[in-house]
Order: sequence, then structure tokens, then C-alpha cells
Amino acid sequence: MTSTARDVIQALAELADEKVAVGSARFFKTGPGEYGEGDVFIGVRVPATRGVVRRHRDLEPPEVETLLDSPVHEHRLAGLLILVSQCTTAARAGEDAVVEKVARFYVDLVLRGRVNNWDLVDSSADHILGTWLVEKPRDLIFRLAADDDLWRRRVALLSTFAFIRRGDASTTLEVAQRVLGDRRDLTQKATGWMLREVGKRVDRALLTDFLDRNAAVMGRTALSYACEHLTAEERAAYRAQR
Repeated sequence: MTSTARDVIQALAELADEKVAVGSARFFKTGPGEYGEGDVFIGVRVPATRGVVRRHRDLEPPEVETLLDSPVHEHRLAGLLILVSQCTTAARAGEDAVVEKVARFYVDLVLRGRVNNWDLVDSSADHILGTWLVEKPRDLIFRLAADDDLWRRRVALLSTFAFIRRGDASTTLEVAQRVLGDRRDLTQKATGWMLREVGKRVDRALLTDFLDRNAAVMGRTALSYACEHLTAEERAAYRAQR
């Protein structure tokens, strides 16, 4: 029997823990004026959520959409992880049409503001959007990077991790250049993280060249993350340029 959103919601409810919910609400900054303002947690830890997802990977798009339209964070995370599973399985099987269908659905969810916390972005962007665009033009990523919305911009950054893992740093460097002036903490961290991975996984020289040109205007957090695997002397030299 095909799973439904109700099945997923019930399974998560059985794992809910009020104390965990309180801690998660604090950790994900759900207070007034914070980046996760209004997000609702029921207190299901991520490994437990993944266990539920493994049992309901066959969820149809309308049912996934029900999960993503929920105000409950864990419902949205489960829906996204189901999409990740479906996209990954299709990509391995060479089912390009399925990958595209899932990715377009995902982009619609992003544009509707349903992928709206950093863990939701980080667990899905490269596995879905990045996977779809590995061998395609990257215009959509650049449009998301140009958007002032925090989560769309983070989706653009994190989706490039799929390219980094394949040895392609060009899109990451272009997106990082475009968002360099964004001083929001979550953009800074994502930018620095992706730059660090360029140096670690693709070519150290690409990272140092980027830093040679941009360190003086980078935010402290982005620069700190980007330099993590450089020598102490290099880190000090780049920080001195600010």
C-alpha cells in the first residue's frame, strides 16, 4: 500500500519528545526577529526522522507537498528527505526525467518558502538541485543567488556542492563572488564552507586565487571558514588584508 502524508505525520508523532522540541526551537532560532521565527518543532531527532523516511520513500508528490506545507519543521524535513531519496535513486538508475520532475518540484517548494531553515537547505540542495544541474546550464542557480531571500541564496550556494564533488569549482566560485557582500551569518558560513571545499576537494590554488582577490572585502566568518585548511601563516596573511 502506498504511503500517505498522514502515515509519516503519525510515525513522527510517535517519536516526538517535548524536551527535544524545546531545545530544537532554541537551536534553530525560532524567537521573534530570528531567522527561524515561527518555526514549530515536535522534538524528533534527525536519525529517527531518517528512519521514518526509509519506510515511506514511495510518497507521491501531493503527499510530499502536504508535508512541506506543514508548519512543523520535522514534517518538512521528512518530506525533503523523501525527495532526496527519490532523486538519488532515479539518478543512479539513469532516470533523467524523474530527476527533473523531482528537481522542478523542489524548486517550486524553494520559491514558495517551504525550504526555510538551514538544515532543510543543507540536507537537500546539492542532492536535488545540484544533481539535476550537474550537466546542465547553471542559470537557475545564479538567479537564486541574486535573490535577497536568505534561504534561496543558501540553496544556490549549497547546490554547488554537487559540482565540487565532481571536481568542478567554477559555479561555486561564481556564486561566492556574487554573494560576497551579504553579511548575514548563514550566508557567510555557507560561502566559506563551499570555498573551503573547493580548496580541499578540487584545487587548493583555486581557493587561494579567490582569496588573493577577495580576502580584503570578505566578511570575517566567510574568510575564517574558507581558510580552515590553510596553514597558520596563510590564514594570518589573509586576515591581515581585512
